[in-house]
Amino acid sequence: MIAVDTNVIVRLLTGDDPKQSKRALALFEQETIFLPKTVMLETDWVLRRLYGFLAKDVAEALSSLLALPNTHCEDIGALSEALDWARKGMDFADALHLSASRRAGKFATFDVRLARNARKHAVMDVLIP
Repeated sequence: MIAVDTNVIVRLLTGDDPKQSKRALALFEQETIFLPKTVMLETDWVLRRLYGFLAKDVAEALSSLLALPNTHCEDIGALSEALDWARKGMDFADALHLSASRRAGKFATFDVRLARNARKHAVMDVLIP
């Protein structure tokens, strides 16, 4: 098994560098891939902020990666749940923070938008201290 960095996933999904994109594709075809949560989070940020992708499109692309038979992910349950919420309009980073924090039962934030989205999606009890 081999873990991949954000730039490998970005090359695979964008094809922006033909040589590196070809190497990234070969890696995904030939190896068992481990996807850390942090790499998935950074990939979302890079694709939306630097490449201008829509959040829902990034969520779909990352979900497609998780569905590949040779990929394994750190905390697949939290990541899948966060991607589902992101497809419904929640910021992926916020969704991942909430999903990864579920066993705490409550989440405190000063981010009003995060609290509003969590309530809208009935995610968990989010309070503003």
